[in-house]
Amino acid sequence: MINILLCGNQKVFDGALTELISITNRTKDAICCYIFTMDVSRIKADYTCITDEQVAFLNEVVKLKNKENQVIKVDVTELYEKEFGNCKNESAYCTPYTLLRLLADMVPNIPDKLLYLDIDMMAYGDISELYNTDISEYEYAAVKEKYGCIFIWPDYINAGMLLFNMKKIRKTGLLQKARHLIKTKKMLFADQDAVYYSTTQKLLLPRKFNEQSSFKREDTIICHFCKRLMWLPYPHTENYKQWQIDGIHKELKCYIFDKDLAEYTELKSEFEKRIKEAMQ
Repeated sequence: MINILLCGNQKVFDGALTELISITNRTKDAICCYIFTMDVSRIKADYTCITDEQVAFLNEVVKLKNKENQVIKVDVTELYEKEFGNCKNESAYCTPYTLLRLLADMVPNIPDKLLYLDIDMMAYGDISELYNTDISEYEYAAVKEKYGCIFIWPDYINAGMLLFNMKKIRKTGLLQKARHLIKTKKMLFADQDAVYYSTTQKLLLPRKFNEQSSFKREDTIICHFCKRLMWLPYPHTENYKQWQIDGIHKELKCYIFDKDLAEYTELKSEFEKRIKEAMQ
């Protein structure tokens, strides 16, 4: 069983659906996907939990590929408010949902090995190759951040993919230390900085496990649709996500996930139809 962690609110449904389609289309082993979510509508009106209907549909979709697959919703609102409510980094560069992974050691029944993935990732290969990496001597495994390893520190990581050794993390207090930083020090890249500066032992992996630049590498396992520096027709950045199909075609010239995205489009229409019928 491959244990996966996603985080977000009701607006991450498209990302979760596309990502889970790509994973289950290429991964033979069964997956158990936890989705940490919360209601912090006190900050912004649409910062509400991913809905039960959305999670039930995601669970139905993954079971089409393997009946042992499952998606589990974990509401961590109370835990978040206790740990991070009104903290220095609540209004960081991303949404407060990026902080939820830092609660993993406080949530009951979380397995000893956990693959955290940002919602803007797609699997181009079988993720069991990544999940089966031996991290018994490390707190986690990660890939270098494409710009951060140049401008911040040579071993600076991209926290979009973190293969957690929860057993070791509970011993070293990695996430406890990261939470302390979040609560006491304003940081540019909040959650990512907090993990990096709290690390005792990490394993750096090849870029194929968190490819942040190219869509053309045949060995890619995880492709990350993060913000990219584009040189033509002039230097600029683009931040298209995988479900923004026209954008990734026109601007990023990415077509490698077209079969997954065709499946996504069909399934999204089916979900919207069900919701509409339920409201009538």
